[in-house]
Amino acid sequence: MTVQAYKVTRKYETFSYLPPMTPDQVHRQIAYAISQGWNPAVEHTEKGVAATSNFWYMWKLPLFGEQSIDAVLAEIDACHREFPDHLVRFIAYDNYTQSQGMAFVVYR
Repeated sequence: MTVQAYKVTRKYETFSYLPPMTPDQVHRQIAYAISQGWNPAVEHTEKGVAATSNFWYMWKLPLFGEQSIDAVLAEIDACHREFPDHLVRFIAYDNYTQSQGMAFVVYR
């Protein structure tokens, strides 16, 4: 009988339990959020703090009414360049329910 050892990794968001998303999958998730009319935003935090704290730093203001997927991806990449050792996540805020419609870590 063989015992399979799983790699221990911290889980940060719902999508953390899945394999890492490809750039195309990230693009499609952002496209879905925009098509729902949700407002995109980018947040970041230190790697060691994310699992024990609910506080993430907001990168600029939410991109209210942004319709360009490339503009959102550019902000995610800019945040990652500014803080290369931080976790960077995408958030989509739903105005109607006044809550997050979607959130996932893009850069671990």
